[in-house]
Amino acid sequence: MNSIELVKNKIRNIQDFPIKGIVFRDITTAVKDKEALKEMIDFLTDKFKNRGIDYVAVVESRGFVFGSALAYNIGAGCILIRKPGKLPAETISEEYALEYGSDKLEIHKDALEKGKNVVVVDDLLATGGTVNAACKLIRKTGANVVAAAFIIELTDLNGRKNLPQDIEIVSMVKY
Repeated sequence: MNSIELVKNKIRNIQDFPIKGIVFRDITTAVKDKEALKEMIDFLTDKFKNRGIDYVAVVESRGFVFGSALAYNIGAGCILIRKPGKLPAETISEEYALEYGSDKLEIHKDALEKGKNVVVVDDLLATGGTVNAACKLIRKTGANVVAAAFIIELTDLNGRKNLPQDIEIVSMVKY
């Protein structure tokens, strides 16, 4: 069994959650498995080592798990992108649309330096709204978004089309 199959087999599928007709891809069962966790982190590390990445920007909250390990492995800093009110210093924010309503992400105003190369990491790419907002935040600082990376991609939701077209998009497991 290859690494993608191993990880896919560890992801729990929950029928009719959060609403009827939806299959929820629960990554917590893969994260708790030491072999699957290693494969996920190794996958990301292989994609971004020796690429001149200065920072890994991690999206709250499951992105923290993968992105911090990636940053450590490639010798980059780790930048937290959070929901409003969670960061203590001065922030900049970006609002984005949800199916019903909107949400907002924040980053410390001084988190990144102009011209630095950043990869954004989250656990799952669905519609792309959250990571698109993260990319906009990073660009507001003057840093360069070079890629967005995910463990899971829900291809039928076509989230790639909602991400910046000038970045690389990496995903390990596709449904």
